[in-house]
Formats: sequence, structure tokens, C-alpha cells
Amino acid sequence: MSFQVDVVVMAAGKGTRMKSLRPKVLHRLGGRALAQHVIDCAARLSARSVVVITGHGAEQVEAGLSAPEAAPGAAATALKYVRQEPQLGTGHAVQQAAPALPDDGVTLVLSGDVPLTQPDTLQALLDLCAGERLALLTLDMPNPTGYGRIVRAADGAVQAIVEQKDASEAQRAITEIYSGIMAVPTRLLKGWLARLDNQNAQGEYYLTDVVKFAVGDGLGVQAHRIDDAVQVAGVNSPLQLAELERAYQLRVAEALMVQGTRLADPARLDVRGTLVCGQDVEIDVNAVFEGRVVLGDGVRIGANCVIANAVIEAGAVIHPFTHIDGEKLGVSVGPGALVGPFARLRPGAKLGAEVHIGNFVEVKNSTLAAGAKANHLAYLGDATVGERVNYGAGSITANYDGANKHRTVIEADVHVGSNCVLVAPVTIGAGGTVGAGSTITKSTAPGSLAVARGKQIGLEDWPRPVKKR
Repeated sequence: MSFQVDVVVMAAGKGTRMKSLRPKVLHRLGGRALAQHVIDCAARLSARSVVVITGHGAEQVEAGLSAPEAAPGAAATALKYVRQEPQLGTGHAVQQAAPALPDDGVTLVLSGDVPLTQPDTLQALLDLCAGERLALLTLDMPNPTGYGRIVRAADGAVQAIVEQKDASEAQRAITEIYSGIMAVPTRLLKGWLARLDNQNAQGEYYLTDVVKFAVGDGLGVQAHRIDDAVQVAGVNSPLQLAELERAYQLRVAEALMVQGTRLADPARLDVRGTLVCGQDVEIDVNAVFEGRVVLGDGVRIGANCVIANAVIEAGAVIHPFTHIDGEKLGVSVGPGALVGPFARLRPGAKLGAEVHIGNFVEVKNSTLAAGAKANHLAYLGDATVGERVNYGAGSITANYDGANKHRTVIEADVHVGSNCVLVAPVTIGAGGTVGAGSTITKSTAPGSLAVARGKQIGLEDWPRPVKKR
């Protein structure tokens, strides 16, 4: 491609049918805002810049979107914003963007609420434009109600786009519709934008009128017709958003299966971010992945797990109903580890090789070395746990004194009995044992038996007699 591409994203509309305080283009699909999908797609085309036209909820929209990451070795795509206030139609919107568009490129017009257009489709449209002519993305629809119709001459040449409200009965019978996506040389576009008027049924400035200007100027108009309606489907209601979510998730599932991932049911998978899978990975039904999740070779994910911002290394098994959320600190699960069912790993949890975290065990900001086990009903927070530690059911680290958090250190080969409280800061020496029901407030020597109960919590005369009424 011998010309530069600048992308205009229409994101000024209110979207009243969404019945939401959030601007329409910020509703999320696959964990990202609708308009963010469009911006990221533009970057995959190596666009020079993306100009987002905002209007309704402009400050929210501009705060909720970000420039895409540049591919390795590629130039970054600049992200700019312009305001359309008031909103007087699509042509008026692009008029606001025109000063930000260099004359030497091609302008690709996209819609912020049409998130699933594929880069190869847009590249084909740009190739058709070739930096010289107006190119439209069109689609045949059995029920074209509400869409602008593509009017062709007897020889098939595109003559105009007629909006639904302005169309005659014969024109409304046309099933080829304009998708809202076009590619046009910017120097030509600016001249046509200057000629727009609002003499139509809606009293708006239509961008689609540039087609009749191009025809009138003797410039051929090309149409790239596709048959995949999902690629040009917009979001105007919660129902449409849900339908596109399922279409998006099915695409993700198919891509994973092509790579070799085994999904128990592709229709019951939700990826709301980035999921990277190694070889021989198995994922059961109703798994939800958020943020960036990496699954190593041979990992198995049980049913109904929610996993966010985590790295799970080769051979690990995440049993059903486990909740892992690394947030900013992340979570790492070592090779061969077993987690769950009904376990919770919070930010900063780092599990070594062959670690076992069982049912109703919560781990937060803690490191467990190889072979450590906490199999039942326990809490490990702000702790460093050594190799082969056995942490008993019902035991907790009391790491917070009401003002500060302190660290608990449990050295290698320690056995912590059931129903213990380790009051940080405290260190349990290597090879030691903490007796069941103990409350430990002082560090212990390696190899020692620590038993502290009753008198430490004021129960030296327990059980107390029951008073009769």
C-alpha cells in the first residue's frame, strides 16, 4: 500500500435505546469498549492516525479510550479527538474531523459501535480505493429496513446512497445496503464535505451524499460487497450487544481450537481480554478469562472458573469453581500445581511447583515454595511459605494490626496444625510444628514444637460454668 491511512471513528451518538448512563461506544464487548475494538483494528492496518469524533458524553468517551499498542517494529498510531456539538448528521461529524486529516492520505471512515469488522476486510476496501477513488463497504440484507440503499446504474456502477427516510418504494426494495464504512482520498473528501447541505427528510448533513458528488465529478465509485453481516453489525440495544458478544466469543473459541486448545463447549466460553494457550490445554464449560491470562502446556481448567491476570504454568490443574484475580500484581501458578475446587487466589499469590491449594483456601500476596500444601479452609495473607510446608485446616495468618500489614514467614518442612492463628510479624523456624488450635505471637526456633493456647486468649478457666436463669 503506497499511501498513508488516517481513520475517522464516529463516536458522537447518544444511543438512547441502550437506556444507560454510559455512552454507547463505551459498552464492553469481550472486555473492551466497543470503540476500542475499532481503534485497535485501525492499528492493525498500520494507520497513521485515528481521529475519534465525540459528542454525547465526550469527556467519558475520551477518558475511556486509549491509543493502541504498536506492533513490534511498527510506527505508533496517533490517537486524536475532535468534538461534534451539536450533532447535525454524519457529514457534519466528518466536517469536524477534516482539519485533523492530512491531504496526502486516504481517510477510512468507521463507526465506533461497529466493533467486529475484520482488518482483512478493511484492507480489501483500501486496496479497492487505491488512493484514487471512493470505495464503499456494502452488504446484501434480506431485511434492509433502516439502512441506506446502494443505487446502481443499469451497468452495475454505483450511482448513489439513498437513506431509508428519503428512499422511494422502488429504492426501499433494494437489498444492498451501505455499511457506514468508506475509504476515500482525503483531498477529494474535503472538497465534497464543503458541498454538503441538509435538504433532506431529517434536516441533517449526510456523509453519504459524497457518493453523488463523486459520480457527478466523473469519479468511479467502487463497492466491496461482503456476506458476513456480523462485520457490519452495530450496537443500538442491549439485545444487539448480547448477540455481538456471543459472535465475538465464538470467533475467539474457534481461533483457540484451531491452535489446538480443547474446549468442552465453544458456546460456553468467555474471554474478556487476552487468553494465550500452550499445547494440549483443556478448558471445561463456563470458564471466564479476564485481563491477560497465559496457560502453559497441558493445563486443565475446570468448569465455572473465573481467572484474571494470571500465568498458569505447564501441567497445573485448576479445579472447578476457582476464582483467580491477579489485578495489577498478578498471580502465578507453578508447574504441576493443583488449585481448588472453590479456592481463591488474590493479587500477589505466587505458587511454586507442585503446590496444593484446596477447597475454600484463600491466598493473597503470598509466596508458596515447591510442594507446599494448604488443602482445606485456610487463609494465607502476606506470607512467605517454604518448601513442603503442610498448612492445616482452619488456620490463618493474622497479618493486619488495624494500621499496618505485617509478614508471616513459615520456613521449609513446617507442619501447622488445624485452627491455628499466626499473628504477624512472626517466623516459624524450619522443620517446626505448630500444635492444633495454637495462637502464635512470637517467632519459634527451627525444629521446635510451638503450642500456645488458652492463657493467650484469656481462656485459662475454660469451660466456664453456664449460669442458670
